[in-house]
Formats: sequence, C-alpha cells, structure tokens
Amino acid sequence: MKPYRFAAASALVLLTAACGTGATGDAAASTGDYPVTVANCGVDVTFDAEPERVVLLKSAAVPFLHDLGVLDRVTARAGQYPDAYYDAATIAELTAIPLLTDKTDTSGHLQISKEVVISQQPDLVLGEVDNLSRDTLSAVDIPLMEEPALCEQGVPDPSFDDIYEQMQTYGKVFDRPAEATAAVAKLKERMAGITTAAASGRTAAVLYPTVGGGVTYAYGKKSMAHPQLEAAGLKDVFGDTDERVFEVTMEELLGRNPDVLILLYSDGDPKAVEQAVTALPGAANLTAVKNGDLMPQLFNFTEPPSPLSIDGLEKIVQRFGS
Repeated sequence: MKPYRFAAASALVLLTAACGTGATGDAAASTGDYPVTVANCGVDVTFDAEPERVVLLKSAAVPFLHDLGVLDRVTARAGQYPDAYYDAATIAELTAIPLLTDKTDTSGHLQISKEVVISQQPDLVLGEVDNLSRDTLSAVDIPLMEEPALCEQGVPDPSFDDIYEQMQTYGKVFDRPAEATAAVAKLKERMAGITTAAASGRTAAVLYPTVGGGVTYAYGKKSMAHPQLEAAGLKDVFGDTDERVFEVTMEELLGRNPDVLILLYSDGDPKAVEQAVTALPGAANLTAVKNGDLMPQLFNFTEPPSPLSIDGLEKIVQRFGS
C-alpha cells in the first residue's frame, strides 16, 4: 500500500480549513502513530507511513528536512540549490541527491516536465510548479506539499511563528516530533539573540528585480519580508500593502523612497541584480541608491518562512543593524 492518501473537501470546508489551522494553515489534524493528516493549501493529505521517496521541486524545504535528519529520504531534486544557503553537511547531503534539472525562467520558476517527475515514482513531492499542480499529481496518486506562504491563498499574517509550526508539521509527516521540538527550541534561541541586536530605525523595501530588463516586484505585508524587516529594526515602506508580491513602478519607489533596498534573486551574479535596479530611469534619485544601501539577498533567505529566513535576518542585521 502506498504511504499516503488524499481527502479533498468542498470549497466551503477548504476555506474554513485554510482559516482555522493556525498561523501557517498547515497544523497537523492528527497526532501520534500513523495515519497522520496535515492540511496543506486547504487540502488534507493523509500519510499511512513515513515518506521514503521524496522529490524536491523547490529548495525551501531543505533546511527543515536537514534539521529533522530526513534529507536522505529525498531521491531526486530539481531547481536551484545555491551553496550559500547551506552548511557543509547539508551541501554534502544535497550533492548525493541526483539533480533532474536546474533550468528556470527569468522569474526563477522551474522548467520541468511532469513525465520526468512521475518517472521517479515519488511518494511525496515538495514544491508546486506551474505545470505540476497538486491536481496533476494527485491524478496519478502522488501527494504534494507546498510551503504555506506559497499556497495560492498564502497566509494572512506571516511571522517567524510560521517557521516553527512548519517544522512541527514536517516532524509529524516524517515521524520526527522530538527532533522538530528540539529544532524549534534552537531557532527560537537564535531569534532572541538576533532581535536584541536590531535597532536601525531606517525605512526599507524588499524587491525582486528582473535582471536584463523587465518588471520589478515588491513584497508587501503578506510576505515574510515584512516581519523580517521589522525584526531587523527597519520600517517596511510597503507594510501598508495588503499583498504578498506585486509589480512596482519607479514612481512608486521614489514616492516611498526607502533608505535601504533588499534585492531578492534566485541565482546568478548579485552585482547584476544591483544593476537591474540602479540602471532603471530615476533610480539615482532613490536614497538607498545614493547611499549605496542596496543588499542583494538570495530568495530563500527571505521567502518563504523557513530556517533560512532567520539566516537572512542575521545578514540584514549585520549589514544595517546598529
């Protein structure tokens, strides 16, 4: 028997589940021995045993799996896994996992066919991509889990608590509750030390520029960028924008004129990421550009909520903290 099964509810029940399962919307619906059910993006996923053949389509789950000691359950991966995210032990674990493809588009979205993923015979896929939706995979009896912040409905009020809850969720799925509790305790201890050092008082914005020309995106209060800036002692100039990510014009940036710009990117040269902003017409008038207060940051150091978000907070505080 496969170690999972799905339980999809009606639209009303899904909406209720999304709103009533805690900060992440992914709290486990059952505890103890298997079966274990977790709510993910408004859909219940039930596991009858620990997943043994996991395929990663996004890198966000890596630090969770590493901290729980289950990264060896990953039998294949796809996408970008920059070494800068990980310690030596995690890099060694990832190197041992076959890479299906690392091709992405200019927005960092993975380019992979469903046939390639299905051929791996996974009992769990982590990360949803454009042509590999939950419905597509469930049609061939393969479950999918996405990071709650990247679900279509997102999370209403992202916070560092989402990281702790997601660690506990993975702990339930992989039967590692004690490891999850210990990992959460260490993360909270780290957070206490970081926030004590944060007190810059300046304004900031988090952007995702398109290298080579194109749309510039900004992150609002429904993204992890918002609590991360606040924890770093920076005032989010888009903290009044009730969206996760949205297109932003130079006129809007000039109007809000942040002192600091955090520039997210998926891979490549961080200098090119800076130039994607500084080369925009009018950018020279931004305070952050005038003062050279631009900080390229790999995407997962901010989004979605994960232990890497705490690493990213440390980096911001080191650069801009008092």
